Amino acid sequence: MWGSRRDRDRSAVVCIACGESLPREDAREYDKQGDRWNRRDKEFEYLCKGCFRDLSHQPRDELEALLVDVEATAGGDSQEAYVEAYQREVARRYGEAEADAEDTEGRRD
Repeated sequence: MWGSRRDRDRSAVVCIACGESLPREDAREYDKQGDRWNRRDKEFEYLCKGCFRDLSHQPRDELEALLVDVEATAGGDSQEAYVEAYQREVARRYGEAEADAEDTEGRRD
């Protein structure tokens, strides 16, 4: 039916971070929803081991929903349009706390 896992692991995948092509067995699975154990009807993305190590492994509550919303509003125009849409949406949802924190850090006397 599906074949053995051993055969499936031999296929090549591409790291979504650096673009390197590598054997599936040398890659780490990445699930946008953070639930790699629920495998039904999912297509996983992959990271090479180096890029996986460089990831922040801190909780990312609400992050994926934010990114999906930003992608829908930014369209596929450009990376700059996406970043601008992301910054607008973060400010709309969470306020200007990051800018305020930077201002207070720069004014330490």
